[in-house]
This record gives sequence, C-alpha cells and structure tokens, in this order.
Amino acid sequence: MHQFFPAPGIDDRQRLLGIRRGIEKESLRVLPDGGLALTPHPAALGSALTHPHITTDFSESQVELITGVHPSVQGCLAELAEIQQVTMDALEGELLWAASMPCKLPSDDEIPLGHYGTSNEGRSKTVYRTGLGHRYGRRMQTISGIHYNWSFPGLSSDDYFALIRNFRRQAFLLLYLFGASPVVCSCFVAGRVHPLKALNPRTLFLPHATSLRMGRLGYQSDAQANLSVSYNNLSGYGQALQSAMAQSYPPYEAIGVLGADGSYQQLATSLLQIENEFYGTIRPKRVTYAGERPLHALRARGVEYIEVRLMDLNPFEALGIHAQTMRFLDVFLVHCLEQPSPNDTPLEIASVARNQHKVAERGREPGLLLERDAGEQELVAWGREIIDRLHPIAQRLDAAWGGDDHVLAVKAATHLLDNPDELPSARVLSAVMGRADQSFLEFVRDQSRAHKKNYLAAPLAQDTRLRYSAMAQKSVEEQRSREAADSLSFEAYLEHYISPNRLELS
Repeated sequence: MHQFFPAPGIDDRQRLLGIRRGIEKESLRVLPDGGLALTPHPAALGSALTHPHITTDFSESQVELITGVHPSVQGCLAELAEIQQVTMDALEGELLWAASMPCKLPSDDEIPLGHYGTSNEGRSKTVYRTGLGHRYGRRMQTISGIHYNWSFPGLSSDDYFALIRNFRRQAFLLLYLFGASPVVCSCFVAGRVHPLKALNPRTLFLPHATSLRMGRLGYQSDAQANLSVSYNNLSGYGQALQSAMAQSYPPYEAIGVLGADGSYQQLATSLLQIENEFYGTIRPKRVTYAGERPLHALRARGVEYIEVRLMDLNPFEALGIHAQTMRFLDVFLVHCLEQPSPNDTPLEIASVARNQHKVAERGREPGLLLERDAGEQELVAWGREIIDRLHPIAQRLDAAWGGDDHVLAVKAATHLLDNPDELPSARVLSAVMGRADQSFLEFVRDQSRAHKKNYLAAPLAQDTRLRYSAMAQKSVEEQRSREAADSLSFEAYLEHYISPNRLELS
C-alpha cells in the first residue's frame, strides 16, 4: 500500500500553492445549421502541427485549444477564453460546438482527417488518424472533451501512480457530478446496435445517463477491453503499453499497413499503433523532447504531471468548464494523492471499468449500486463518504489561497448529490426534452450561438490580435522549416518512429 509522505522542509501552504494546472479543450467546428464544417483548419490560426495553443485533434474540423501551465484557476480560464476568442474570430461564420457528443455528421468517409503538412512528422500524424478511423470509425473520434493537466510539487513517479490508482477507483463521482452527455444525435449511432431510447427520429438518450461519451457508445474499444493495464508502477505500466504495441491483432492485420493503392492505412497492425491510442480516464504524462516518444520520456525522466481525460464539455458554460468545477478537481486530486493507495489487481481493474460504464449510462438511477471491494455500495452513499473527506482539504486550500472558493466547490458537490435533477446531465436532458422539437442538435446549436453572441464575439484587443497573428505566422514558418529539414524517406522515418527501441532507455 502506498502512502504519500510530503517531502520535509516544505510546509503545507507552499505545497498547495505549488499546484499547477492547464487545459486542453476539444471542439468541433460547425456550420450555422449545426452540420460539421468540412473546411480546412483556418489559415489565420497558423499551423496545426506547430502552433503552441491552437491545433486540431482527430479531424481537420476538430480544434484543440491548449493553455499554458498556470498557478491559478482564474489565470488558466482567462488564457483559455483568450485562445477561444482568437479561434472564433477566425471561423468566418462557423461556430464551436458546445457539447461533447457531436453535431450533425456526414458519412464516415466524409469526416476529414487532420492534416499537418508534408513533413515526415506531419504525415505520420495523419496516418495515425487514418488508422484510428479504420479501427474505431471516424464518428467516434469526433467526440470532444476537456483534458485537465495537473501537477503537485515534489512528487515521485510512485506518488503519481498512487494518485492515479485512487482516481480510477473514485472517478465515478466525477462522471456523476460533471457528466453532461446523456443525449446524442441519431446520426452518431447510425448502423450500430445500441441501447438508446428515442425522443424522436433524430434524438436518442438514456433516461439516467450522465456521460454517454465515457460509456460503451463513446471512447471505448472492444480490442482495448482485452488490455489489463496496471498502474502499480511506471515499469509495469510501460511494459503493458509496449506489449500492446508489439502484439499484432488479427482484425488490424486484415486492414494492413498499406492499401491496395499503396497508401498508408495505419502505422502498424498491433493492438495499439502508438501509446497515445490507449484510452483511459487519466494518464501519467511527461513533456517530450522533439521527436521523442511519450513512453520513452516517462521512462527516462519519470512522471511530470497527470492528465484527467473524463471531463465532458458543459454546454451551459461558454468555455466548457466552470472555475468551481476546476477547484473541485483540485481538491479531489489532492485527496487521491493523500489517501492510502493499495496496488490494483486484474479483478479490480475489471471492476473499475464496469463501474465506469454503469455510471456513464445509469448514474442518476435511484439506488444505483456500484462494485466496491468484494461487495456493492450505493453510488450516492459512496460519493458522500468521499466528499466528507474533501472538506478538510478544501479548507487547507482556502487557507493557502484566501477566500472560500474551494469550500464552496465541495458544498456545491454535496448539494448535487442530494439534488440529482440539478446535475449537468439532468439539465441537458431536461433542456432537450423541454423544447418543442425535442432536438439535441437544435439545443446545442442554440447554446453554441449564444456563447458566441454573449461572450466570445467581443472585439479582440489589438495587442492580442497582433500577438496571435505573429504566433500563427511563426508556426507556419516552423512547419516549413521541419519540412525542409527532412532527410529520410517517409518509409524510413516510419520504420524508425515505430521501432520498439525508441521506447526503451538507451
């Protein structure tokens, strides 16, 4: 069992003030009618390959906004607002979709993959996305969310992995409190078997769902369900991912690396093309050097921060997340760090996955039971037990920062436990059902329009416009520089890039 013991010589206030966070926010670009924008990534935003704050995720139509590292919640949100305003200013009539579950989608092969230029690095990113499309379908890849990057001073890799184990055990509470995707457009599941109920031919839902994005219809993979990745230490975690990248998988062998026309269909036929393909609610992370593989960076220099990946976009929030939610996350993550954290087991890993799916699809069901140890416990009772442990941590954070923001965040969560009709997922479902057309698409389209009109359409300050214009131009020049510097053929580059040797320490 791992127990966190703070490093000597640093008092509690210094440690808590040393927390750092950043946000990565994914959003689809959509047309005014709610259809997916099929236009290229706006040229005014520079190069998606090299821009430090504005890139694309899976699709050319899916922007990803990336803040820097911030000591305060408000500073982080202020930068996110600035990046988003700059992005919207370049969209020329398009909107940023305000929900995690996607807009009106075209056929799968019409959803454009992200393109990053002609450099070997850029081409490999597109081939990786081609593979994702073949493996999981492009529709699934258009799901968007918020990633919350977080670090605490003085932690070892073992400390971070202990935090991760506790987070995974108790992440059901975050899905319950902040899940905001109980409804989808019927186009998302066209041609698939699913358990959803119909509000009308265009809108499907589950009555007690919190986050369909994190359930079996969302970011899930039958192939990856066979993986039992342990988070007991960096060595075991790294070995599990490396094995998945070495293990060939027959359905992916059938796709092949090269198509009949000689074009690349995926990076490899293994269970994972690269380590980032592994889906999870949380990841250990390390900033990489140029050309370095993420797993090598972790093995070489240890865990630097964690990435929380289960947060839905809240369509009622212009930025997709509220400051109070971020403060609750901070309290929750400190709790996960400071609680004793026994090692996980294959049985527990499977139980955590079942709990995740149950809460994603049935979280607001009265009396819902979750698996805990060798028995079961009611979700709300377990959630209340966790929140009771958060109050002292919130008080410590408020003592460090001044004010009562963290205590209020925990109180708000307590209120939501007792009032499930006020949860974001319940509010989304109620808003959709309360419309005359009962349409998910029209609800989110109207929210997206309102965010642009009421908050994000204010004129950009001239100095902000000039700063981001210079940033965009610099990113274009950097992309050209990388393209000009390539000396290997793409085939040779790819062979080197996916080589197992690049995951190992030299």
